[in-house]
Amino acid sequence: MSTAEETPVETTVVARLLAALPADTVLTDPDVTASYAHDMASFCPAGRAAAVVLPRSVEQVQETLRICHALGVPVVPQGARTGLSGAANAVDGCVVLSLLRMDRVLQIDPVNRIAVVEPGVVNADLSKAVAEHGLTYPPDPSSWEQCTIGGNIGTGSGGLCCVKYGVTAEYVLGLDVVLADGRLLHTGRRTAKGVAGYDLTRLFVGAEGTLGVVVGAVLALRPAPPRQLVLAAEFGSAAAAGDAVAAIMGAGHTPSLLELMDGTSVRAVNRLTRMGLPESTRALLLAAFDTPGAAEDLAAVAELCRASGATEVVPADDQAESEMLLAARRATLPALEAVTGTTMIDDVCVPRDRMAELIDGIAAIAERVDLTIGVVAHAGDGNAHPTVCFDASDPDQAARARASFDDIMALGLELGGTITGEHGVGVLKKEWLARELGPVGLELQRSVRRVFDPTGILNPGKVL
Repeated sequence: MSTAEETPVETTVVARLLAALPADTVLTDPDVTASYAHDMASFCPAGRAAAVVLPRSVEQVQETLRICHALGVPVVPQGARTGLSGAANAVDGCVVLSLLRMDRVLQIDPVNRIAVVEPGVVNADLSKAVAEHGLTYPPDPSSWEQCTIGGNIGTGSGGLCCVKYGVTAEYVLGLDVVLADGRLLHTGRRTAKGVAGYDLTRLFVGAEGTLGVVVGAVLALRPAPPRQLVLAAEFGSAAAAGDAVAAIMGAGHTPSLLELMDGTSVRAVNRLTRMGLPESTRALLLAAFDTPGAAEDLAAVAELCRASGATEVVPADDQAESEMLLAARRATLPALEAVTGTTMIDDVCVPRDRMAELIDGIAAIAERVDLTIGVVAHAGDGNAHPTVCFDASDPDQAARARASFDDIMALGLELGGTITGEHGVGVLKKEWLARELGPVGLELQRSVRRVFDPTGILNPGKVL
């Protein structure tokens, strides 16, 4: 690479990488490296990388970190770049370390119910591989057909089934991590139980590549459940839908999925897909069960929804109808993207019994900024994804979209929630993380980061 912007350090790091690694592992063409500059987040700056490294082995990752550590060159780890917080965005002069080529499922162990994988394995590919053994890997982010296990670990991602099965952190038993200076660290275990020492494995989950580079993972698996059946319930208000969620969870039900779509999202899906969803609904609640007695569970939930004010309750009779209802939920993001062409997908989590207040508050924010904001939520765990639709070429609309983001963050904290349930902090929410943690929490987290990366080369400018 030779450009006007290139610095002596960049020239040196590229030369050393080319000398130490296979030629096809190091990309330096500016047009190519620019394609690795950012993830899918809005309002997050991205810099110019000196090189992109695509390792195929742990040893190549270690060599890359040794070289960058010696020269003080920033390293930005990346997966599939489906993230929504800017955590994978390049910084000027960095080496982007893309783990996409490390994509092998190394072991599936049905007896111990574990899988051992490299970080570049796509979530959906792992799910298909373990299904052949009658097992399942439950975490299922919306981008599961593109996102990688390494990225899921980095952001601590969740998914639609979290209400019953939990999030990524609950399935990561052990990790192989390359530290900032190139040393290889093994954390955790392959056993069902283990409490030896501090839980460093959990520390790396959700760290967004700021403490080390995950190069391998031991993941817990579960027996594959029966196919789920889905119920759809229409409500005339978010408050009524919120009451239904509280009633379902308060009665002790454990649905495999409990999703909520506001009226804006329902209408957007109709425009895109012609599914014929009820246009008059203010909130559509989808509940699913994957138990042997799913039909009975759905009947009980249907009664709770009616008692909470549902105007219509439609239980699916079979798998085909269930898949049709879930397809509406999965179509929400592309449907909202079609409104204006650009969206900012937010992520805020509140206590389950404050969900209705959050949705109504977001509707008020949308009216105030005069923009379309659709809300879909993992209602069973209080995690909402407001999606702001705006024209990125219009500076006024972009400014109002950014203002709405800040208002939604403030609302979430005001309701006793957190600024992110599963998308992470990255660049987008650094300021808000400081507000949520407070000065003591922020100081301690920065101290932990310095222990693992004293020179500050790992994903600088992200999270803290």
